[in-house]
Amino acid sequence: MKKIFRPFAKLENKVMLTIGIGWLSLIIGIWLSMGLGETHVFPTISQVGKGFSELWGEGLTVHIGSSLWLCARAVFLSIIISLIFAYLSSTPLIKPVATLISKFRYLPLTGISFYITMILNDARTIQVWILVIFMTTFLTTSLLAMMEEIPEEDFDHARSLGYNRWHILWEVVIKGRFDYVIETIRHNLAIVWMMLVTVESIMAAAGGLGFLIKNSDKFMNHGRIIALQLVILTVGLSLDFTLTFLRKSLFRYSKI
Repeated sequence: MKKIFRPFAKLENKVMLTIGIGWLSLIIGIWLSMGLGETHVFPTISQVGKGFSELWGEGLTVHIGSSLWLCARAVFLSIIISLIFAYLSSTPLIKPVATLISKFRYLPLTGISFYITMILNDARTIQVWILVIFMTTFLTTSLLAMMEEIPEEDFDHARSLGYNRWHILWEVVIKGRFDYVIETIRHNLAIVWMMLVTVESIMAAAGGLGFLIKNSDKFMNHGRIIALQLVILTVGLSLDFTLTFLRKSLFRYSKI
């Protein structure tokens, strides 16, 4: 019993599962207690269930698919752009550009969307490129940090094998750290999925989960809002699990 209060204590999976169930039961108990009485600080479980059924009837799956497609397009473009600049940052010509891109992560989302709307007209395309710029800055930053953390011994080993500089880039950085790239994408995907709903709520014409949240907020339907939050969390965790499973399946001996 004392082990659960000790820092860095290693417990069996069954014990950790019991602790997790205990915390989940506590959260549900608090939620149920908040639903007692006539005035509710937080929507009751029945209100959330009603909100979910209403959303399902209004085509929830269509909006989830729309948000996932938007996310997929933005993530794909961001990965391509970030990998190109990160890998080529090993050359003195591109390194200042890659460093500059990483500094753009301090730009506010409002400023980015303002200039993109001046260039583009289609709402969905605007949303895609807002997310692309947003994710590219953070993903490039993470990739540059990953490259900096590669041990010098790995480069020395490649040189001892007679590899030229481009071959070293391919073998040590690109192939040798691709499992880290997937893990980096997984972390940044969580940020993009969180921002995706915000971007969709700003420009609601194209639909998506952000559109549903904005409409629910307009009519003060808190049950629907919590139901949508649970849906967004579930989809986000599913994406996270998928990428983790993919990395572990492809790179079984990864040290991550």
